Amino acid sequence: MSAPSARPARHRARPPAAPPGLPDAGHLWSRALLLVIWAGVPAVLALWWQNTIPGSLRGGGDYLTAAGRVCGLLAAYLLLVLVALMARVPWLENRVGSDVVARYHRALGEYTVALAGAHAVLIIAGYAWQSKTDPVSEGVTVVLDYPDVWLSAIALALLVLVGVVSARAVRRRLAYETWYHVHLLVYLAVGLAFAHEFAVGADFSASPRNRLLWSGAHIAVAAAVLLFRVALPLHRTLRHQVRVARVVQEGPGVVSIHLVGRDLEGLDAQAGQFLRWRFLTRGHWWQCHPYSLSAAPASGRWRITVKDLGDSSASLARLRPGTRVWFEGPYGAFTARRRSGARRVLLIAGGAGITPIRALFETLPGRGSDVVLLYRASRAADLVLYRELEEIARRRGFGLHALVGPRGGPDGDPLSADRLLRMVPDLAEREVYLCGPAGMTEAATTELQRARVPQRRIHVEAFEL
Repeated sequence: MSAPSARPARHRARPPAAPPGLPDAGHLWSRALLLVIWAGVPAVLALWWQNTIPGSLRGGGDYLTAAGRVCGLLAAYLLLVLVALMARVPWLENRVGSDVVARYHRALGEYTVALAGAHAVLIIAGYAWQSKTDPVSEGVTVVLDYPDVWLSAIALALLVLVGVVSARAVRRRLAYETWYHVHLLVYLAVGLAFAHEFAVGADFSASPRNRLLWSGAHIAVAAAVLLFRVALPLHRTLRHQVRVARVVQEGPGVVSIHLVGRDLEGLDAQAGQFLRWRFLTRGHWWQCHPYSLSAAPASGRWRITVKDLGDSSASLARLRPGTRVWFEGPYGAFTARRRSGARRVLLIAGGAGITPIRALFETLPGRGSDVVLLYRASRAADLVLYRELEEIARRRGFGLHALVGPRGGPDGDPLSADRLLRMVPDLAEREVYLCGPAGMTEAATTELQRARVPQRRIHVEAFEL
């Protein structure tokens, strides 16, 4: 497919698949969030220290037990942080960014499971040392004879299960609904862990102040979950009365769902944002999926575009006009507000990543080569919404390039640094918005950095949790 020639604009970067450990916090809001999370660690350690009698650690068993207590407190704290991160607090979702929050959640989840496991192992090893028994026998005794320790055993098993299904190799093989519903077991794990902490935790059983503070933290997080995941979506669903207006076939396995509602302008949805949708009809009411707006929000009208990914998304093509919709959001910081000052912008999209990019292409300020879109696809048939993009490019004078072909083809990667610079000579001076499959965004981010695009100007929206 042909496209007007022009230059791409640039994007702020944060690799969607971070290396082991916490992802990089590339902007002020992300750094502020990390600071708040880390600030809780000294407070948690203080709980342990004030209930540890000076000079009471006299042998190997005492040191192992103390280390187990520290691991348990940190695991309990991080478990509370994990729930708070997924409470869908608007400040986190729209300032830090839903994708960044999700990556923090995933990285901290790994630490939480590791610390919870270390807590169990160290406590049992310490008790076995003190009683001069083998760890296996001591473990059976601790679980069966100590009051309410079985609660922590169940909580640990649930955390391990959630950790296993969240591993990338497993996650790719699971349906979204399965992964989502298994994840809800975290709430049960939090409740069981809380009961265990108050029943046998020396840091709480002997300190009314600690019990009050710990209870207050749990109540605050529970209130955030109920407010932002239940009450606010319910209020907005009832108030705005969103319904399916029509379903349009865009191509093989791709449909656009047009939605109407009352006073949608009051929600201040921005191009580039997404919402979580639950279509209240048979076979769909129990499923909640995140889909980006694929067109600029208009008066009383929204649109999403969905590709058949082999799960329930295929059946959305059969939705009937008038179907009621429960929704959550809008969410996301992948908007024009993220720009760090560059006047020119490059948009890079691949796969389902075209949906928020298409909305940005329609609404970003500028003219002529101020905005350029590179649309990456393996086949021309995969260029969804391309006619609309051509119309926007013609009307606004923006640049549009279809980069079709395999990454390992004879011409090399279409998104390599050299080819990007040939298409966009002023690349290093542009803002870049990048959205698509994880592999593509990771590779493109690396190439953009090779082309000397500052990281603060590369903005990545990651679809994978």
